[in-house]
Amino acid sequence: MEIPRTDGAAPALDPELSRALAALGDAVREPLTPENLAAQQEQDIATRARPTVQELRADGLFEVDELRVPGRGVTLVSARPAGAAGPLPLLYYMHGGGMVVGNAPSVVPQLLREWALPLGLAVISVEYGLAPQVRYPEPVEDCYAGLVWAAEHARELGIDANRIIIGGKSAGGGLAAALALLTRDRGGPAPIGQLLLCPMLDDRNTTFSSHQMAGVDIWDRTSNATGWQALLGDRFGTPDLSPYAAPARATDLSGLPPAYIDVGSVETFRDEDVAYADALWRAGGQAELHVWPGACHGFDSLAPDAALSQDARDARTRWLRRVLTQSANRET
Repeated sequence: MEIPRTDGAAPALDPELSRALAALGDAVREPLTPENLAAQQEQDIATRARPTVQELRADGLFEVDELRVPGRGVTLVSARPAGAAGPLPLLYYMHGGGMVVGNAPSVVPQLLREWALPLGLAVISVEYGLAPQVRYPEPVEDCYAGLVWAAEHARELGIDANRIIIGGKSAGGGLAAALALLTRDRGGPAPIGQLLLCPMLDDRNTTFSSHQMAGVDIWDRTSNATGWQALLGDRFGTPDLSPYAAPARATDLSGLPPAYIDVGSVETFRDEDVAYADALWRAGGQAELHVWPGACHGFDSLAPDAALSQDARDARTRWLRRVLTQSANRET
């Protein structure tokens, strides 16, 4: 399908986000390319936080363990509020990073602070393999192996295998969507919800917003193509690509758990994420969609104190609480 040409204009950034981006300088908009990928990965390893288990325990506030899934050797960072009684619902989470950077421990403090404590959740963050060192299907298979293992060991982990929410941000959101499809089709653990935060869903890079935000969003179509190509290699953009690689390719979205999808209006992923919500509705499923006006990719991380970021976090928390409450009511 031919994408209509734009006049080059994009929706205006929210003023608070615009000021935050300006303060970060031009480097934040430098696109990821095949030529600078290795250097960007090295920089990420050197600069991104990777808290230890002891640090994550926060002087005894949380119980935290690093676990290994036999067979695949996948590392899971498992955490929960200290002293929490009874089996807890689980948020099984995949970090972001365009499939090429990021790590599991770095996201755990925020997950614990924003959701585990107020909602009484256990959290597992997955250390899936990064591209291009590993390629599809390895990352999603890492996530599936961890999910199956956690459900099978629910009793010893102190979690409720019937109340698992899968989630992730950006690349992790795409992996969460793929995992929902994969576990449905394999008859694996059945999540009660999927939390998809600005999910990376479509390798084809042909939506209107992918063109409109070229050179505008901090993750633009150049970076997006680099990430997808690193993951898919020769399969990048091919007609018969599996939906477990790129969930936007799915033709059957029936029988999936309720979804929360959010994205910014000034974001490369805007149109593919809106289309995914629409496809879930057309398949008879449930999806709560938020398109945050004036928001770019990862806005809530770039400007956590902005009003828009606070609204987004509040909306996610309300959805999680509602899903958990509904699942608890069904069990009683």
